[in-house]
Amino acid sequence: MRTILLENKFIRYWLPVLLIAGGIFYSSSTPYGDQDIRPQLNQLNGIYHFVGQFDFVQFTYAGKEISIEHLGSAGFVEFFIRKLAHFSVFCLLAFFITRLVSVYRHKFFIIGLLLTILYAASDEFHQSFTADRTPLIQDVLIDSSGAILGACLFFILYKKFHKKKVN
Repeated sequence: MRTILLENKFIRYWLPVLLIAGGIFYSSSTPYGDQDIRPQLNQLNGIYHFVGQFDFVQFTYAGKEISIEHLGSAGFVEFFIRKLAHFSVFCLLAFFITRLVSVYRHKFFIIGLLLTILYAASDEFHQSFTADRTPLIQDVLIDSSGAILGACLFFILYKKFHKKKVN
């Protein structure tokens, strides 16, 4: 009976964290050239008309100019897809890490958030060993923003569920 409970806890709480963290690790181990989606984006005919509406957007990120003029339409779109992926994946990871920590600790919010941010920093360090990849503190900040949202979402749901359980 105890083995079934442990297996259930592993599947419900540990497995999602390990799968997401493993996916992040795998992605960070892949050279940029193997992840480049610009060729596929270039094949989308409608992209130029849609993205052209944002030709006024221009800013610097990690010392590089981000604009349609500088990156082209496909590169401009890819930049935002990649940054949204950073934010989203670490939001999801923080949600599940915070959920996992809540099983073991009362101060799960701060511990879950810190563990996720530490993983984000270690992920950028890991990228420094991968060809064509650059570790960026700006990416850690985006990851951390996603982590804050993910931990907050879990905390809100936990409080809502916990209130119902107590009443």
